[in-house]
This record gives sequence, C-alpha cells and structure tokens, in this order.
Amino acid sequence: MSQVEERLAALGITLPQPNPPVANYVPFVRAGNLVHISGQVSLDAGGGVRGIVGEDVDLEAAKGAARICGINLLAQMRAACDGDLDRVVRVVKLGGFVQSGPEFFDIPQVVNGASDLMVAAFGDAGKHARSAVGVYRLPLNFAVEVDAVVEVR
Repeated sequence: MSQVEERLAALGITLPQPNPPVANYVPFVRAGNLVHISGQVSLDAGGGVRGIVGEDVDLEAAKGAARICGINLLAQMRAACDGDLDRVVRVVKLGGFVQSGPEFFDIPQVVNGASDLMVAAFGDAGKHARSAVGVYRLPLNFAVEVDAVVEVR
C-alpha cells in the first residue's frame, strides 16, 4: 500500500474503482509529466449528492459532495499512476464547479471539501492553484464537479 493510501486509510477512506466516462471523453490524459483528469462528479456508492446548492443542498452537504469528487479524483490518479499514488509529485490545480442557487455565494467553501482532502492525502504536495465557480447546471443534476491537473513521475 502506498504512503498516500495509508494516509487515506487513516482517514477512513477506501478508494472506489474509477468512474467510467458518461460521454465521449477519456477519464484522464497524460501530457509529459502532467495528468489532466476529467471532471469527477459527486457520485458515490450511495448515489451521490445531487441538487442545487443553497436550495436542495446545504453548505455542509455540498462540502461533503466536493470531498466525494476529491475521492473520485484520487481513484483516477491511482489509475493514471498504475496503482501507485506515491508517483504523484504535486497536485497542480483543481477546478471546482458548484451547481448553485441564485442566492448562494459560499462557492469557495464548498470546493474546500476537495482541496482539504488533497492536502490531507499529499501534505504540502497537495496544495494547489484552484478555480471555484458557481454554475447554472451540472451533468445529471450532481451538486459538485471537480477536475484536476497533477504532476506525476
């Protein structure tokens, strides 16, 4: 087990199998030492978190949804690194998208659910640049979607 997976296990996190694409794209693309990971939605074994944040979904549930996205990103990272998360050198950037109601403005706090997980998993190498954007709609009515760029060896 990699050191990263040991940290995740200590947090009670077991990575799922990576989610397959739902349209015409691939889960990740490696370009040199960078891996671009397609957006991962807030889907878990329980069906995930769906709805409009600030209306159907409160802030804490939305942060949990972003954490689920982070877990799904980690699963894709593991696949991109042939099963060894210790090959991740750095999380370079996260892009967070929150399906927000018209009066919801705590979008950065929502995306912290994914950002905090990256730091917990990778330490300083998990600190990253980031975008956090409120959007009108996300695929399949999921509350949150997060994509990533990571440097690997």
